[in-house]
Amino acid sequence: METGSRLWEIDLFRGIAILMMVVFHTVFDISFFGIAPLNVSTGFWRYFAYATASLFLLIVGVSLIVSHARAREKISGLSLALKFVTRGAFIFSLGLLVTLGTWLYLREGFVIFGILHLIGISILLSPIFFRFRKWNIALGIACIVIGLLVMSNSGPVYLLPLGIHPSGFASVDYTPLFPWFGMVLIGMGIGEFLYTAGERKFKLLQIPELIVTPLSFIGQHSLLIYLVHQPVIILLLAAVTGMPLFFSGP
Repeated sequence: METGSRLWEIDLFRGIAILMMVVFHTVFDISFFGIAPLNVSTGFWRYFAYATASLFLLIVGVSLIVSHARAREKISGLSLALKFVTRGAFIFSLGLLVTLGTWLYLREGFVIFGILHLIGISILLSPIFFRFRKWNIALGIACIVIGLLVMSNSGPVYLLPLGIHPSGFASVDYTPLFPWFGMVLIGMGIGEFLYTAGERKFKLLQIPELIVTPLSFIGQHSLLIYLVHQPVIILLLAAVTGMPLFFSGP
């Protein structure tokens, strides 16, 4: 089940996280566009959203550890750090495209600092945290605690990335550094236990290829799927329900 040097189990779990995301966003859109009276802000679907984001960000952290360990065999110093700075900047720039796209489409509630922004900044920051290795789990827990403490505070809009936002702020995707960067750090700490030197250090259960292959494929193309899935969901909902593609508000 190996694909070159890729670790198929990471792709598989990333694929599961992407499918969970697609399911939640479909339910969210059904609620947002008033197709059916579903409540996604509390109860099962709210916790489903938390579980989806948590799994995805944990995998980001684990993947960073594997990538760093393997890159370190070929490059070091500034070149090694720049690899992650460049990658993080690219992901963050895609987040800015999401900001532009949602602003043009939604106007109100558009994405200012969503999960792509968070992942981009997390990758940018990762060279600072690789040195802490397994201690990143403790740092991640501290980050989550800080997030829980500041989330009820209001403040200027420029503090949005830190989890502090103006009163009445609303966004269809808001994933600030506090607490969510904590999940990435925990993933990095877990990665140090599971993938020392970038190689698997544990035995895997045998899973049928019928399950592994499609989920791993989805995981390998997670970024592309993330970028296109919402327009596809909206188009499909419009085709099935006849709802207008453009609207003046939720």
